[in-house]
This record gives sequence, structure tokens and C-alpha cells, in this order.
Amino acid sequence: MGTDLFRDKILILDGAMGTVLQQRGLPPGGQPELLNLTDPALLASVYQEYVEAGSQVVYANTFGANGLKLARSGHAVSEVIAAAVSTAKGAVAGRALTALDVGPLGELLEPMGSLTFERAYDLFREVMTAGAAAGADLVVIETMTDLYEARAALLAAKENTALPVLVTMSFEESGRTFTGCTVASMARTLEGLGADAIGLNCSLGPDQLAPLLRELCENTRLPVAAKPNAGLPDPVDGRYGMGPEEFAAALAPCLAAGVTIFGGCCGTSPAYIRRLKAALEGARPAPRRYQGGSFICTPVSPVRLDGVRVIGERVNPTGKKRFQQALLEEDLDYILDVAAAQEEAGADILDVNVGCPGVDETAMLPRVVKKLQSAVSLPLQLDSSDPDALEAALRVYNGKAAVNSVNGEPEALARVLPIVKKYGASVVGLTMDQDGIPQTAEKRVEIAKRILDAALACGIPREDVWIDCLALTVSAQQEQAGETLKAVRTVRRELGLQTVLGVSNISFGLPNRALVTQSFLTQALAAGLTLPIVNPNQQEMLDAVAAFRVLSGEDAQCRDYIARFAAAPVSRPAPAPGGTVPLEEAVARGLRADAARLAGELLQTEDGITLVERRLIPALDAVGEGYERGTVFLPQLLSAAQAAQAVFEAVRTSIAEKGGAPVKKGRLIVATVRGDIHDIGKNIVKTVLENYGYEVVDLGRDVPPETVAQAAADRDVGLVGLSALMTTTLPAMEETVRRLRALDNPPAVFVGGAVVTPEYAERIGAGYARDARQSVEIARRVLG
Repeated sequence: MGTDLFRDKILILDGAMGTVLQQRGLPPGGQPELLNLTDPALLASVYQEYVEAGSQVVYANTFGANGLKLARSGHAVSEVIAAAVSTAKGAVAGRALTALDVGPLGELLEPMGSLTFERAYDLFREVMTAGAAAGADLVVIETMTDLYEARAALLAAKENTALPVLVTMSFEESGRTFTGCTVASMARTLEGLGADAIGLNCSLGPDQLAPLLRELCENTRLPVAAKPNAGLPDPVDGRYGMGPEEFAAALAPCLAAGVTIFGGCCGTSPAYIRRLKAALEGARPAPRRYQGGSFICTPVSPVRLDGVRVIGERVNPTGKKRFQQALLEEDLDYILDVAAAQEEAGADILDVNVGCPGVDETAMLPRVVKKLQSAVSLPLQLDSSDPDALEAALRVYNGKAAVNSVNGEPEALARVLPIVKKYGASVVGLTMDQDGIPQTAEKRVEIAKRILDAALACGIPREDVWIDCLALTVSAQQEQAGETLKAVRTVRRELGLQTVLGVSNISFGLPNRALVTQSFLTQALAAGLTLPIVNPNQQEMLDAVAAFRVLSGEDAQCRDYIARFAAAPVSRPAPAPGGTVPLEEAVARGLRADAARLAGELLQTEDGITLVERRLIPALDAVGEGYERGTVFLPQLLSAAQAAQAVFEAVRTSIAEKGGAPVKKGRLIVATVRGDIHDIGKNIVKTVLENYGYEVVDLGRDVPPETVAQAAADRDVGLVGLSALMTTTLPAMEETVRRLRALDNPPAVFVGGAVVTPEYAERIGAGYARDARQSVEIARRVLG
């Protein structure tokens, strides 16, 4: 069935399951997946209504049927999924396909949370194998906000089933998910990993989703799905803003953008699907405007290779004793320092090499990748000659990576290219083979063509093949500089591929290496070099790139060049790894080890309270302001919070050693209200508040109003924060606020969550916190 299920046709999915079940008596906070065992007839009636309305695919009631969410239910994942799929297939009786519906696990993955990628994969694998065994016709992975979690789920589906897979993620109007993922990053990553179709669902109505779907269609060749909400819900009565007629009409721009798979999410019902089917009657897929080209990314940093992009070379132990020592001692914080310094200096991509005698690359490379992902937003080029190490690192890489490298030797191509294809990476092809490095440009171009042909035969798109024509040392082979430049020019002009060079190789063994390297870099850029591998901490290298971008027209109106040099005649280079950086900068960049070390040094001359108030809190405020502006995203916010936690630990230790009182600014309670088992947002708020010095009592999720009130009275807190994700649990939030206000010494209350609005908060007598940043502002006002 595969992608053919989705291609070249209009396909109609179903609408919401949870909304309909709540309308038919599912209590707030009840686990709908247990209805598969207790009331299959109710579910069967919903499936039948959707099929009669026009759905060609129905989602089995398995959204939360995973090992984490069913842990306290007393039922196995396989039991619940088997019942769900059986009921759905029986109800549709061959008139529609049955999808295994796979939602988020409910916990944040590393580095934002404690759930490891490997554990997430295992949980999803259990779901996928159960769904395939039960007879599902396809897999739908939906409502994902974390690209890393979507990656784990997609790999689990592709590796453990033969079913076609549709993946949809949930975006905000900003064009990013809750965790900061961009539409382009989502599209390129999931297509590369083998999804059969991708799309957007939930969170927004069709009118708000339309521009994001247009962008999605521009960034993928796959069929695209739209499953929006019925507008936005009213937080008071839970009703959604769009009726069936308006909903169907609002999807017309999505059809024009190239969407071919349609359905509804929260707030929709069979009536919406019936109207949607009528509106799509006779419709044909619209022409797509796919914007191809080379591309790599992290979730928050998409890098389109439509000009010169600098690859930082310093995460590499070759010739660096301190780096080798860090690898042998597993000092990953030093490696993070090296990477962060290059990001600060202006690199666009980081080359990552951990090859060193005594180091197990297969174990170390994925560890380093995870460490870098915790605080550095740049895409990575994974540099290894070991296929096992490359696969281990690609597997845990969050986004679309590049592989450095493969050569023209047939055995090397056969080993590496299938790995590149499986994980949707780009690959650097070295113009050498079993006979070594050719002495002529013509021979190097010949090998480049061989590598390109092999990659295309393996299913790797042309734009994902980059060619390294190999810069050799001119002190030993002076004539080879010209051959390298000639090869670069031919590969770029005749093959149209991205070109890579390790530029600094050219000057090895010569005095004033920087001058030779910069001169060669300028010539190589003019010849067609697009991906120079250089040391971005050498200011003159990035100066040369900045000047070239002006002269080539890439830097429109010289904006970047002026910004680089306008502030001062010579721009300040980023601090070298291991060098002295301010504590504030270490916190902002999420460098936990550096932050702890610097705090320890400062505490020799400063008291803990002064350090917290004058250094730490302003640093966190600066990160928070960046988060508000959309220049800092959730992973960076939490990395900064974790670095701040290291500083607080140092301050607490210092104060305890001097016999002082602990550093605490005040105590508050946080809880997710009764009936709601979603606590990711609450956990983020807790983490950030703790790192501002507040003592946070976390009551957990699904907490009854009386429990919150009793805890507030017993602990004599001055502030309580409440979270709710579902409209059905808002009455519990209101009751909780009412009980808190009835206490003899009532605390201030603030509320937040996806369905909470400022107007609703005011109506129930609470403050409103849009996000963790606003929670801090409320805590400051109330607790000081």
C-alpha cells in the first residue's frame, strides 16, 4: 500500500474522537482508551457515523495507548490496542481503512526532559508492533510538538511494521511548535526518515493553519494532510468557534496550496466531515510549488544552502591535545564549550569528529551529539569513517544532519550510502578512491560523478550530495592548489552540487598560516566553494566570507556586512574554548559546567545573594526576554535554566559552609487540575521558577480541588499556579480557585494552559500566565 495510499488523490480522514466521546458522557479526565474494553459499542457507533459521513480513514481509539499513560490502568498496551483496532475494523466493515492512532507519550524528551530517546523509541515500538499485530491498515503519528519525539515514533513505525505512515505535528500561529520546531525542519526531517505523508493537526483552525500548510507544501514532495481544529474553543463553555459550513469553506486555501488529505481535529464531528466531503466533491490535487535545494537543520535552526555556509572545524581532536584529553576523560562539557564558541563566532554548521586512539567512536559520537543538542542550535556534520558510529549518531540526531564522509571506493559507498538514505542525511563525497587522491582535477570530477550516481541509485536526492575536491598542503604539493580549484569549479558548474573543502589544510607547515588560508579561501569561494570548513574563531576567515557574500550579491544591500563591522572597526572574536567568559554568558548559553565553575570562583569574593541578584537573575531575564521575542526557544530556555540550577547549587553549598540560611525567595504550589493528566507545561514552569530561586511544591497532575486547597493551607504558601490543557477540565480549575479564595489566608492564584485565556482567568479571579516567563513575573510581584 505504502505511499500509493496517499498520492495523487483527495483522501478524507475522520474528525475528533475525544470531542464526540465527551459529548456522549466521557467524564473529564477519563481515559478514553479504556472504552475499548468497557464500551466498544459506543466507539463502534462513532466509527460508523464517520464512515457514513464520508471518512475513508478512521483513527482507532489508541491516541494515548502507550506504556506511560496506561501504567496505572491495569491493562496492557497490546490488550487495549487489539480491542481498539478490532472494534474499528468491525465497525467500518471494509468501507474505510483503520489507522493506528499514536499520540505523544506525555513526557518531555531529553534534553528538555528526562525521557531518553531510546526509552521513547521502545515505548513507541510496543505500540507499533501491537497495532500491526491487531491488523491496522496504516499508522498515524499525530499532535506532536517535539520533532525528537516524532522521530522516535516514526523510526519505531518504519522499523517494526510494513505499514504506511502519516505524521502530523501541531504548530502555533508563530510558525513554530511549542518546542520551537519550524515547518521546514519538520518537513525535511520527516521526509528524509521515510514518512509516507506528513501534515499539521490540532491547535489551530483551518484559516490559521493555511499559511503554515502552504509553507509545508513548499518544503516537501510528500502528500500533505490538514486536520485542524474547529477554530478555537471558548474557555467557559468549551464550544469551538467554527461550525461545519465555515470549517469546510476555510479549508479551500489549503486545497489550493497543495493539501490532499483532509480531516478534523478537536471540536469537529461527523457533521463536519459530511460538509467537508461535499465541499471536496470533484476536487483534484492542486499543483505544488516545492522549493528544492540542499538543506540541513536542527528543529529550531533550518539552514538552506542557497549561498555560502561556514562549517566550523574545531570539534575535532586532530592535533589538539586538550580535546583528546577531554574525549579520553569523557569531559563532554569541554567539547560543548568548543562548539558553543564556534556558534557564537558565526558558524552555520558544526563538523563533529571524535576519532581518537582509545575512544570507542560508536559509543562516543552519539553521546557527543546529544550533548551538543542540549545547548547548541546549529546543524551538525557527523565526521567519521566508521559506519557503525555514523549510524549510532544519526539515529539520535534531532533534525537532518550531514555525513562526512564517503569516498569513491565501491565498498565504502556500499557501506555508508544506505545509512545516509535511511536517516535522510546529506553526504559529503571525497574525490578519492582505492587508488588514493588523483593528481588532476579531471580524475577528481570523475570520482565525484561516480559518487553521485551511486547516491542516486541508493535513493538519495541529488541535492543531498556534497562533493569535497580535497585541499592538499601547498608546502608539499604546490601545484595541487590549482587542481583543487579547477575541480571545485567543474563540480559546481557542471554537476550543480554543493562543494566542501577543508580550507585550512592548504597552509599546513607554512609560516603565517592564516594569510595563506584566507587567500586560498577567497579564491575557492570565487571558484564555487559553498561549504568551507574553517575555524570560525579566526576572525579573518569569517571576514573573507562576509566580503565574498557582498561581492557575490548574496548579502543583499550589504546588510550583514554592515552589521558585522559597523559597531567597531574590528569585530570582537568569540572567546576561545576553555577561556574566560562571564557567568551571565555561560548561563545564557546553557553551559552548565562552566556556570558552576565560574560561580565557585566568584563566590570567593562575592556573597551568594549578591551573585544571584546581580548576575544570575539578570542572565535569566535576558534569556526570558529572548524567549518572549521569539529569538530564544524552549530548548535554550531550559538549558539556561539547568545552567542556573548549577549556579544555585554552588551558592547553596557556599552559604551552608558559611552557616547561612538557604537561598529561597518564596514558596508556591503548582498543580495540573483534576481530570487533566497533561503536565508538560506545568513541569516547564516549575523548572524555570526553581531556577529563579523559588521553592516550588509540585502536587502533580489530576489533582482534586480539595487537595490543592488543603496543601495551600498546610504549607502557608502565598501563591498557587494551576494548569489545564483541556476545556473539559476548566470547571475543575474554577472550583479549585474558589476553594483557595475561601481559605482564611487565601494565596494569590495564577492559571495557564492551552485553553486558558486572560479573560477566563479574570472571570474566575486568577492571574493569567501565558508561559513560564510570565509565571516568573507573577512570582516576583507576589513573592518578591
